[in-house]
Amino acid sequence: MKIKNLPKFQRPREKLVEKGGENLKDYELLAIILRTGTKAKSAIELAKLILKRYKLTQLEQVSVSELANIEGIGLTKASQIKSALELGKRVYQQPKPDEVYINSANDAYKVMKNIVNFNKEHLIGLYLNAKSKLIKTEIITIGTINQSLAHPREVFEPALRYLCTSVIIGHNHPSGDPTPSEEDIAVTQKLKSAGEILGIDLLDHIIFTQTTFLSFKSKKLI
Repeated sequence: MKIKNLPKFQRPREKLVEKGGENLKDYELLAIILRTGTKAKSAIELAKLILKRYKLTQLEQVSVSELANIEGIGLTKASQIKSALELGKRVYQQPKPDEVYINSANDAYKVMKNIVNFNKEHLIGLYLNAKSKLIKTEIITIGTINQSLAHPREVFEPALRYLCTSVIIGHNHPSGDPTPSEEDIAVTQKLKSAGEILGIDLLDHIIFTQTTFLSFKSKKLI
């Protein structure tokens, strides 16, 4: 039976509009993607045929040509299915609005520069999980960075508390010059060694100003 001959409450598209996609069966959603059937089979029947041959979870791995070889599908409908699956995958992979991922020194800089008063020096820790997701941002100290203020205890305690796997530290230079001092380098090496003992990787140390930054990792200082 053609879909247009079904009662309206049984038509997938009308059900989607009225009840929402979560209330449709897999074959009904697939029928909407297919849009039309053939002379011999409705879009619903074609959808059921596809799902009889492949589990829903297998469709991502099935190629366009394999789908196109199913009787009644063809290249156009197979492309529609694969496009919908790829779009859904990309939506799923997008970070949620409240999630931040730190994948570069520039990502770290963007977070750090927005939380400091540039009249004072701030030491900041970005605490990440194994996927580089930002779990917590901490202002560790306010004041000139030195061996006592940047003690491993203060830097790594939040990482242990939040079960983080890595840390990026950063501090601003109110002078506007991001060049590291000898003290900056010594503190970084001390923290790197402490992190190795704890099994928490110190990924980078960012020195930043309002307009620019320096990455210890990019300068091979860490």
